Amino acid sequence: MECREMSERDSRYDVLFEPVSIGAFRAKNRFYQVPHCNGGGYRDPSAAAAMRAVKAEGGWGVVFTEQCEIHPTSEITPFIELRLWEDQDIPALAKMAEQIKAHGALAGIQLAYSGVNGPNFYSREVPRAPSAMPIRTFTNDPVQARAMDKAEIHEVRGWFLASAKRAKQAGFDLICLYGAHGFGIFQHFLSPATNQRNDEYGGSLENRSRFLREVVGDIRDALGESIAITVRVALEEGEDGEGFSNAEVRDFIEMHRDLPDLWDLAHGSWEECSATSRFKEEAAQEPLVTGIRALTDKPVVGVGRFTSPDVMARQIKSGVLDFIGCARPSIADPFLPRKIEEGRVEDIRECIGCNICISGDMTMSISRCTQNPAFMEEWRKGWHPETMNPKGPSDKVLVVGAGPAGLEAAHALAKRGYDVALADSADELGGRVARESRLPGLANWARVKDYRIYQLSQRANVETYVSSHLSSEDILQFGFPHVAIATGSVWRRDGVARQHVAPMPVDANMPLYTPDDLMDGKIPGGNVIVYDDDHYYMGGVLAELLVREGARVTLLTPAAFVSEWSNNTLEQPFIHKRLLELGVEIHLNKGVLSIGKDHVVANCTHSGKTESISTQSVVMVASRIACDDLYIELHKRADEWKDAGIQSVTRFGDADAPGPIAWAVYAGHRYARELDSEPSADVLSFRREVTQLAEN
Repeated sequence: MECREMSERDSRYDVLFEPVSIGAFRAKNRFYQVPHCNGGGYRDPSAAAAMRAVKAEGGWGVVFTEQCEIHPTSEITPFIELRLWEDQDIPALAKMAEQIKAHGALAGIQLAYSGVNGPNFYSREVPRAPSAMPIRTFTNDPVQARAMDKAEIHEVRGWFLASAKRAKQAGFDLICLYGAHGFGIFQHFLSPATNQRNDEYGGSLENRSRFLREVVGDIRDALGESIAITVRVALEEGEDGEGFSNAEVRDFIEMHRDLPDLWDLAHGSWEECSATSRFKEEAAQEPLVTGIRALTDKPVVGVGRFTSPDVMARQIKSGVLDFIGCARPSIADPFLPRKIEEGRVEDIRECIGCNICISGDMTMSISRCTQNPAFMEEWRKGWHPETMNPKGPSDKVLVVGAGPAGLEAAHALAKRGYDVALADSADELGGRVARESRLPGLANWARVKDYRIYQLSQRANVETYVSSHLSSEDILQFGFPHVAIATGSVWRRDGVARQHVAPMPVDANMPLYTPDDLMDGKIPGGNVIVYDDDHYYMGGVLAELLVREGARVTLLTPAAFVSEWSNNTLEQPFIHKRLLELGVEIHLNKGVLSIGKDHVVANCTHSGKTESISTQSVVMVASRIACDDLYIELHKRADEWKDAGIQSVTRFGDADAPGPIAWAVYAGHRYARELDSEPSADVLSFRREVTQLAEN
């Protein structure tokens, strides 16, 4: 791993590096990567294994898998998680356990039976649950689960035991019995909202706990201390007051204080537990966790998007937690523990809480990270989050544009050993990140630029220039062999996006604003219509900004949800709720056909019925146009490149094709990795695993 000269660890953080026992096993420190999904699952086992291995290399004392289905009677297709249905699933998981343990971490596997969250679209089995009720999924699948009889409960106990034995055979040290986020059957038994039984498995808390006690007992009797058992339990479950309350959670843990080898505490719903930084701060779950440690003799791990070593140390020293549980921070920087241990806190890539990582799972694709472009590319592309490939034959690179793509490219190129000049026409570095991070709720997004600007400042082979507008003539005179164009994009004013593929009719007398205008400080007042045909965060954020600046806001969107794509980042319900609380008038499934001088003509996307809505101004949140004029102009003068010493001119990020910030960071990193290489035209740029055909 490449790093600058290390200093001694700050003594304030010594407590984070104390070893802690979990059953018969001993974690080398208090850094605990809790189970988290990655979009790979059974489809990309080598990619998932390499990703977990990098975290172990980065110093995490405990590294867990994602949710691992234990039986085909409870699977969550179309979502792609791990499977441990039968012996042929063992080798892929054994590869992960081996790689985790090779770096000195304890390897954990999360065993899940999804109950009322398993529609079984792949296996076509009838779902089973404590009580008969509809399957509770993100997509409201029209499937119901039947209530298990006692023989079936005994059968499920057997499946958990079989999976625990397979987990041990695969080499795992710890198993986690999943009973949180509403997804695991242990929560379904514990919660009055999903357990309406009137036998010995329902009613009282003691009865609702019976299934968990039996499963733990089965595993203990068969495997003894050869594998440690952790239980992930919901801290609080809303369900309109009918769910598992925090008070009852405390009674449950005190009643079973020595049942598992560790208690893993998480919020009741995934949306609450993994809320974005826009809606929850670091350590937001602390009030729900405080005091639980005193109710058990076993260690406790909790989460809270921990990024600050000071907050982590306080959690331990105050007796709130024994382990610092992290999912998203471990993705943003797999080497977070080592950087703290080596006295390099300023080198941590702090999680920004955007939940782009979660969108990979929600879209059944490979997960991404805005801060860590190497996430899930460790095996696929051979990218290490801390080490770059050696420099190629060239020496110098000019990067034009210091937004997320340009900053990442400059940083990665400098680490490879190139001399880098980074220029931007603005008077500050950061591009769209600098601008967007000033919007309501997005302050943590500034970490994308802050981390990279600091890293660039520490390197002698980088020169940065602000307020430097470069023309093609300037660049031809500079003599850089490689020119990287990362000049970003601007928001369109003409409405072209998804509803309109051609400019919509707009009366020139209507004051019309784009997100760029608002970020430049041009804030309309009075009655304002926000037309959102982008469907990610920008429309909702600008509506909030306008209300806070005194405007009366109506939001129109052709989609069925406000900020529809944010369903994939788990924040859509929070966005809608906040806008309602702010008094925003919301019109769903309603587009805009045209804009008059004092009104818009809106249309129902289903019936086509139109109506006129009066307004004093319109904010157009449509699509973006790549700022690629410089790239185009340079290519028009390609015959002059040789005399100018130019070998390549490449555009990437928003200047190539606008997208989320994570896409821009990835594009900048990829450019830097691949410079001076000769990619083959008929070979994929990444490795993949292909299903092996059965013999018959």
